[in-house]
Amino acid sequence: LLSFEFGLCINCNQCLIFSVTTNADLTSLPEKHLVLLRDGRTLIGYLRSIDQFANLVLHQTVERIHVGKKYGDIPRGIFVVRGENVVLLGEIDLEKESDTPLQQVSIEEILEEQRVEQQAKQESEKLKVQALKERGLSIPRADTLDEY
Repeated sequence: LLSFEFGLCINCNQCLIFSVTTNADLTSLPEKHLVLLRDGRTLIGYLRSIDQFANLVLHQTVERIHVGKKYGDIPRGIFVVRGENVVLLGEIDLEKESDTPLQQVSIEEILEEQRVEQQAKQESEKLKVQALKERGLSIPRADTLDEY
């Protein structure tokens, strides 16, 4: 079983750091974990390894895509995630997962719905930028401000 210890960084006394100690091998843990990445992707799999930088190794991983009230799972197998890309890591309650109001659909169907949703979002963004330009305003692109 895992125990977490939190403390402050000894160098700057401001950063919150944590350490994980274990009494059991991570491979023996049967729980599924959900990982939300910075780029918005959602991964679900069995946690096999984690280090002090939150680098993860997931086994039997699927990438879950949500569109409206539907979702689809794309099998990814073993997945290595660099810690700086992890936004959220949590254990999935299998009882609650089966009671979800979402409808599971095929991979092809969810990818098509995702493509349609992204195209609609791009069109609405184009119209918004054009309307602002006509009024003499402009919004800087989000990717030009990302210095990380």
